[in-house]
Amino acid sequence: MIHQETFTARWHDTDALRRVRPGAMLAMMQETSNLQFLRAGRSLEQIRDEQGVGFVLGRIAVDLLRPVSAYEQLLVETFTCPGHALTFPRGFRVFCGEECVARCHSTWALMRVADRTLVRTEAFPLCFGDEPLQETAMPLRFAIPRGAELQTVGERRIVYTDLDYNLHMNNTKYPDMVCDFLPDPLAVRVTGISLAYYREAAFGDTVTVSRAQSEDGTFYFRTEKDGNTCLEAMVRTESA
Repeated sequence: MIHQETFTARWHDTDALRRVRPGAMLAMMQETSNLQFLRAGRSLEQIRDEQGVGFVLGRIAVDLLRPVSAYEQLLVETFTCPGHALTFPRGFRVFCGEECVARCHSTWALMRVADRTLVRTEAFPLCFGDEPLQETAMPLRFAIPRGAELQTVGERRIVYTDLDYNLHMNNTKYPDMVCDFLPDPLAVRVTGISLAYYREAAFGDTVTVSRAQSEDGTFYFRTEKDGNTCLEAMVRTESA
């Protein structure tokens, strides 16, 4: 079953070129899925507090099909897809009028807060009514090409404004963090982004950010903490 919510793109969601930032688009998508749980009578807070479990994002691939400007009216759709073993897939689409301006495919895990073990899909049925998997031009799974020369381009400290209630950097903050480390963010528009989350970055941590660029102009990023990979990202751009 498809769940829909309406949003107005805010001026404060836009960048210096008056385009809604990738992180703001991702936040609207995930707010829609949060509201699906809330309107079904079991909010994510209730699930965590009463059942001791919480969803964590594993991978997400987003196509940004055209720039979105402040005050455009958006219809955001979300839907669960058939899961298997430990994977809970979810899709998203964003419309402005009849035009699809963004789409997304994501995979989630359900973690027990007490011991950080994972819950199998059959042990936690969502009962929303699954839809077919959402296809995206951006791959959900990718690998940084062999021979790509990852070079350290900076560090990023995890601060108060990054946090969710787990005291970790919220996954919707990562797209904008990655864009901060593009060579010239004002010269390009991000048309697609794929993120693979491996380890949390907690309040007060500092992650090292490395970047490589392929011959077709795609950028690859890796963030690391204490020698361990926290995130890998693939970012496609076009001239602004």
